[in-house]
Amino acid sequence: MIPVLNFQDFLGQNKQRFVEDVGQACRQTGFMLLAGHGVDRALIDRVFQCAEEFFALDLPEKNRLSIANSKHDRGYAAIGSEKLDEKSGLIDQKEAFNVGADLTPDDLRVQTGMPYRGVNQWPAGKEEFRETLMEYYDAMESLAVELHRAIALDLGLDETHFHPYLDDPIAILRMLRYPASRGVDGDIGAGAHSDYGSITLLMTDGTAGLQVKPRGSDSWVDVPHVENAFVVNLGDLLMRWTNDVYVSTPHRVIPPARERYSLAFFFQPNPEVVVEALPGTGKAHYPPITSADYLTQRLTATYA
Repeated sequence: MIPVLNFQDFLGQNKQRFVEDVGQACRQTGFMLLAGHGVDRALIDRVFQCAEEFFALDLPEKNRLSIANSKHDRGYAAIGSEKLDEKSGLIDQKEAFNVGADLTPDDLRVQTGMPYRGVNQWPAGKEEFRETLMEYYDAMESLAVELHRAIALDLGLDETHFHPYLDDPIAILRMLRYPASRGVDGDIGAGAHSDYGSITLLMTDGTAGLQVKPRGSDSWVDVPHVENAFVVNLGDLLMRWTNDVYVSTPHRVIPPARERYSLAFFFQPNPEVVVEALPGTGKAHYPPITSADYLTQRLTATYA
């Protein structure tokens, strides 16, 4: 149901086949598994190690970096602070740490109050931690931009169509820890939701828990683990941008049998980009909205 694609096909002799396979996945489930992505496995392992070290810190130390301190979605979110499933009201049993582009306080974008252009909050005395996360962040951003080349071709656009809209993107790297199931009825790791932005690149530690609910279905389906492959899924903003040609699919994380770690990279256009129906997608289903305004609407509901 969820296809496994090899990014080396796009870079080599099977480019058109890769584009067709991406297009099919984007129209049917909005999910795919991406192998052959070229991201160094040693780097991925180092980021997982950073996640384990960070979440092992004392709670007061983590809370000093609370996401509530930031207007730009950066910092620590404690267990019980989020509810992704707005309808059920279930509280997520997970903790997270977010970083974005590593801007300095004197950056003009920070000083002028540009949305989602703040400074990161870092644990004290952990420069290697910072360097590792930002190396991974840069690798994820590059891969996300490359995937938009394939998406553009599938939609009948120039291969670089999206590039001007993604040269200063809103992007968040989120390390996540899900504690082992407490065996409590109604518990949820991450409530049913669809992602907010354009695409998400997710690497997991292999522990089961992620499920998708294909549109038009009443059943939840486990997302299989393929070693060293990213789970790639589309967000609501790309569905909106493509005027519902592509689909963004509800998913959730059920309480895992054992502690579960994952690395999620959320990616969407520059803050000021006006998202409206792309050429060739027919009469617009949605009014225009900027990338930043859309994200703000969604985050407000999550933390309400």
